Amino acid sequence: MKKLLLGAALLMIGCATTPEPIDRLALLERNNPHVDSIDTLASLTVGNGGFAYTVDATGLQSFPEHYSLGVPLGTQSDWGWHTFDNPEKYLHEESLREYDFGHGHKELYATQPQEGRGKGAADWYRMNPHRLHLGNIGFADLKVDQIDQIDQTLDLYNGVINSRFAVDGEVVEVRTSCDPEADRIVAEIKSTKHLPIALRFPYPTGVHCDDASDWNADEKHLTEVIDCQEQSALIRRTIDKTTYYLTLAWTGEASLACEGRNHLTLMPKSDAWSLSAEFTPEQPEAKAAAIDHTAAIAFWNNFWNKGGIVDFSHCTDPRATELERRVVLSQYLLAAQCAGDTPPQETGLTYNSWFGKFHLEMIYWHQAQFALFGHEDLLLRTLKWYHSAAPVAKQIAERQGFEGLRWMKMTDPSAMEAPSKTGSFLIWQQPHLIYLLELCYRANPSEELLNEYAELVEETATFMYDFASYNPEKDRYELRGVIPAQETLRAAETINPPFELSYWHCTMQMAQLWRERLGKERNTDWDDLLAKLSPLAEKDGLYLAAETAPQTYKDIRFTSDHPAVLGAVGICPQSRLVDPSIMKQTQEWIWDNWNWHKTWGWDYPMVSMNATRLGEPENAVAALLMSKRTNTCLKNGHNFQDARLRCYLPGNGGLLTAIALMCAGWDGCEEQNPGFPKNGKWDVRWEGIKPLP
Repeated sequence: MKKLLLGAALLMIGCATTPEPIDRLALLERNNPHVDSIDTLASLTVGNGGFAYTVDATGLQSFPEHYSLGVPLGTQSDWGWHTFDNPEKYLHEESLREYDFGHGHKELYATQPQEGRGKGAADWYRMNPHRLHLGNIGFADLKVDQIDQIDQTLDLYNGVINSRFAVDGEVVEVRTSCDPEADRIVAEIKSTKHLPIALRFPYPTGVHCDDASDWNADEKHLTEVIDCQEQSALIRRTIDKTTYYLTLAWTGEASLACEGRNHLTLMPKSDAWSLSAEFTPEQPEAKAAAIDHTAAIAFWNNFWNKGGIVDFSHCTDPRATELERRVVLSQYLLAAQCAGDTPPQETGLTYNSWFGKFHLEMIYWHQAQFALFGHEDLLLRTLKWYHSAAPVAKQIAERQGFEGLRWMKMTDPSAMEAPSKTGSFLIWQQPHLIYLLELCYRANPSEELLNEYAELVEETATFMYDFASYNPEKDRYELRGVIPAQETLRAAETINPPFELSYWHCTMQMAQLWRERLGKERNTDWDDLLAKLSPLAEKDGLYLAAETAPQTYKDIRFTSDHPAVLGAVGICPQSRLVDPSIMKQTQEWIWDNWNWHKTWGWDYPMVSMNATRLGEPENAVAALLMSKRTNTCLKNGHNFQDARLRCYLPGNGGLLTAIALMCAGWDGCEEQNPGFPKNGKWDVRWEGIKPLP
């Protein structure tokens, strides 16, 4: 009966390349992650996009220290942030440094001075605010060597982690889920051992990249039970000037006891019982919440039924099975961790990287896929943040001498520019808002959306026009004073990086289109920019990393990190700025000569998208499955980078965006599945995916 309902739902989705509806339940079940050992890189997550809870093999967070250097057992949210005291009274402006990049005026950027109060201010504002690990909930007093007979599965279709294991020979069963509307986890537990639950709360570390857990600073924070009833308790957390709350509820008889200043134990007396734990930034009103998985199951059933899906089971190429696994698990991870009220952190809501801050240039890789896979509502949930961030973006633009809104790279919910010697000079995050809104409009056109975001699109494009420098001698517009997406070039000496030029051209056209949809005249200044924007610079038949980098193919500095030149056709559609034959030659050179050991997880999807648009589907597939450390996909689906970044969600999101292009193509593309070889081995079937611009 369940499969019949799934099939009926699909008849409403349309845009299918299959002779019959895809059996979505079967597809998900064959890709459910399964864990059968204590594997610190195989922890699993439940989440609602803005809150996530990651568990070990017990289905709870029983071994946080053991997993701290794997995929950590985090409990994180969009709202959970903390700031250390500022006894030196550092001011953000103390991190600012003046530059002249040839725009006709001085520009102030938050950088990282190497000495004095400037260094102190930069260090403090990079560290603060930082994201909190809200609390650890797991079985008390267990040791790793007590656990065996592990049988754990993430049920993707229902969004529930089913865990079964033995403690000293006695079986324990746990079912774990997360509420889609509240920052609340539910755990059903069956055990004749009546294992107690430990609630442990750490102090934040303020470290660049870690599990945000200092377990040796009890005196610096406080956990108080401010109300305790027969089957519930309200707990207040105080960390310096930060407070938040945890509401516990349980079924059956149990007792709550304080084991220390920041350690509680809940002792059950039933063989089968359930626990609910809800985290909130404010003290909640008394309410009774159902302690079951109903809401989570309904959300995930709907997510999988209504959105895009790709079925590789009819393919005979041996790589297809792994590609399907990566696609499905990436869909789950991004919906669970990267669909909140603020842009995502690169490590999602699993653990802190860059002090827990998010990077706006990564929002494209995290979230473009939502609109392409039929979940534009999840993307719009995040894009609303730009409204609240706009006043700060306006101040940043004015400080640098420009009109409009400037979106900086590394920030937090406040939108303040985190000091950075690299990030402050990146510019490719600027067009993302326009591009992502265009994807949302294409997915679900509405006057309401146009009106809601009209001013943000206009002011974002206003900055882009003002930032481009007109060169009267060459009668062209140039981009200068930037560190390109490749990040190995210097801002002071860089003119016309290729991807940024193409992205400017692509998104300024979209901004004009938004004006036309709203009944406005085209902006003549913007049209002048579009007509006179510099083409990509080339030498010896290859596109350069920048017009000012003629040594591109002889200097390792220019052939490491991101091969961003390929984003000029791939992320962006073909334009007058690019000669396809030169771009194809450039891709071939990069494929054979790039320093691939110095790349990142989203580089492979970017290469794949370039190959797809250039008509090279074998390279498109090969790029997604290239055997490199930074293209590793763990058992839980996470994109592993290195010992520091054990999960890297831009790689997962990039994979999905590439797959959308490979399946549904782009405007004007008449070929079915343009990103897959036509050798009879790639019978790829998909539903509910939209083409790219």
